[in-house]
Amino acid sequence: MKKLSKLWHFMKNNRGKYIVSIIFMGISVGFSLMVPVIIQMIVDSFIGELPSDHLLIQRIIQMPGGREYVRNNLWIGGLAIIAVTAIYGLFLFLSNRMSAEASEDIAKNIRDRVYDHIQQMPFDYHKNSDTGDLLQRATSDVETVRRFLSIQLMEVGRAVFMVIIALYFMLQISWKMTVAAMILTPIIFFFGYIFFIKVQKAFKISDEAEAELSTVIQENLHGTRVVRAFAREKFEIEKFKEKNKSYADKTYRLIKYLAYYWSISDFISLASIGLVLVSGVYFTYMGEITLGAIIVFIQYEYRLLWPIRQLGRILSDLGKAIVSSDRIQEILDGEIELDLENETTPEIKGEIVFDDVSFAYPDNFDRKVLDHVSFTVKKGQTVAVIGRTGSGKSSLIHLLGRLYDVDDGRIMIDGVDIKNIQKKWLRKHIGIVLQEPFLFSKTIKDNINFSSQQSENSIYEAAKIASVHEVIKEFDKGYDTLVGEKGVTLSGGQKQRLAIARTLVNDYPILAFDDSLSAVDTETDIAIRKALSERKKDITTFIISHRVASVYDADNILVVEDGKIIERGTHAELMALGGYYKRIWDIQMA
Repeated sequence: MKKLSKLWHFMKNNRGKYIVSIIFMGISVGFSLMVPVIIQMIVDSFIGELPSDHLLIQRIIQMPGGREYVRNNLWIGGLAIIAVTAIYGLFLFLSNRMSAEASEDIAKNIRDRVYDHIQQMPFDYHKNSDTGDLLQRATSDVETVRRFLSIQLMEVGRAVFMVIIALYFMLQISWKMTVAAMILTPIIFFFGYIFFIKVQKAFKISDEAEAELSTVIQENLHGTRVVRAFAREKFEIEKFKEKNKSYADKTYRLIKYLAYYWSISDFISLASIGLVLVSGVYFTYMGEITLGAIIVFIQYEYRLLWPIRQLGRILSDLGKAIVSSDRIQEILDGEIELDLENETTPEIKGEIVFDDVSFAYPDNFDRKVLDHVSFTVKKGQTVAVIGRTGSGKSSLIHLLGRLYDVDDGRIMIDGVDIKNIQKKWLRKHIGIVLQEPFLFSKTIKDNINFSSQQSENSIYEAAKIASVHEVIKEFDKGYDTLVGEKGVTLSGGQKQRLAIARTLVNDYPILAFDDSLSAVDTETDIAIRKALSERKKDITTFIISHRVASVYDADNILVVEDGKIIERGTHAELMALGGYYKRIWDIQMA
């Protein structure tokens, strides 16, 4: 019941539509079940020797003028069937349309909620999540829920009305035959419940296997250059085949349960109809019911068995919907980044203090990537950080933007602990350029203007500082050139320069370059840094780099090793020290 409540919660704001839709469905079912009554009226009036003992049939026959009149005017019955069928179709259309609109609105709302929630989740969640799995939850799982609410939920309503109304008419015809028809029904219900349990488990396994398959495809498409560069196509094909086979095997298991259920339910249904035929022939021979009554009863038996057999499909899709709703809810239950009451939005000018900061990533808490780090950067200064890969350089940027919070110590900006500053407010004042820039499938202009709406002159100015303006002008459409997956192919250096322009188009008081000049040549590197230094004197700048030529003119250079600052000072001071920095300088500048 708790799991069903999740589906009920997703239906919020659309429950009224479903109620009306189910009412329309009930009306359509009622009219559809009137057709056998009209058929009995025609049969008993035309070839029957005994008058029907069914009160409703007697009343219907008397309406046009009695049994003899109906026998001589069979077109009345045909016209009645057409009219009843038309009304049935009208209400069925209204019901299906309303439920379809409601389910589409629900699916849209779920997708909006999931996407909105994902956008607010911590950086660490995205770092440790498979993109393919998130896509699966936001698309396929939402579609599974939508399909159940659109189709099978209405089938539940149809089945309930069908069973109630059909049983009423069957009891009116013969309670003895009704008992015979219902003897085997509990067996179908029993197998339906077992089937529901099996399908729910099998679908969860199948759905997770599909998510793994999606991840393999997504990774291969994004890493196709690496795959070809290392001639790993055969390995990737085998990896895909393995995941594809795993998914197929688990899906076959699901299909196997479906085949078992339909085979068993078909056998029981045919046996039930056989009991009805035998009992019907006997009661007709005994003169208890008419021939028309037998024909109508069998039609009602078919209509009764259909929703009972449909129970398996309904329970199957219900099991799938429950699994999918659980997977969706796992995202919605995930912790999001919230602005706390004590968090403020102070003016940020650019003075930064790292005060005895220690930090370890949540997935490797035993290893400190920063160990009692302390330094101060005054407003307008440039601080550079160099060190071996994995020494903790990028972690400084992660902590500064509060992608993570420090474990010990504190980071202050203009005298305010950043834990007391709203994360969104903080990030609006820190421009970060990553080593591996991501470009959206938009125009160059839209990519540069991604985080704000600046004038074209501001865009051009930022591109010039990033030394990419002349490159853009060479494209046929200039700044309107489409880039990203569906656009022109850019080199690594061009992508980095576009990412730099995207950051520089905004007036951030703090800039952080996380090895973001690694793919540009030395000449371009010097030109960009020169343009940056001439742009404004009051911007605080972090530069993380492996290239000492990119950092030698910084106001302060930090050398990081195993999470600790082992050297600090200006270029001249570090050269005089004769330590790690000088060794790297001598190697790179030789």
